[in-house]
Amino acid sequence: MNNLKDYLPPVGRLLMSSLFIWGGIGKLTNVSGTILGFGGHYHLPLPEVATGIAIAVELLGGLAILVGFKARWAAAVLAIWCLITGFAFHLPVGDVPNMINFYKNLVMAGGFLYVVAYGPGGLSIDGKAG
Repeated sequence: MNNLKDYLPPVGRLLMSSLFIWGGIGKLTNVSGTILGFGGHYHLPLPEVATGIAIAVELLGGLAILVGFKARWAAAVLAIWCLITGFAFHLPVGDVPNMINFYKNLVMAGGFLYVVAYGPGGLSIDGKAG
């Protein structure tokens, strides 16, 4: 059972972080398209600033979770991010298919809250330091 406690947290961190790393890289490699989407489709004010924030939160937060560096802080930020984006973008009235994305955001926030509460596990940068 101890092997599970050693190896499941990094697998969980890999799975949770992959979406954010992928999303951050996608935004970083298509900054102009992301700005256009944030401004045009989502009607965000200051879409350039929103793009920079999204890239930083998703890419840096995802990488921090992946390697377990300042993982509790990164998980807290990503939990809040999931809640904000879930309620702001995935809860449009009458868009039932998008409700799946809303609930996925809630589930991800819950997973990140576990990392906040219990830490990243022993096979992590934080675990090596402590």
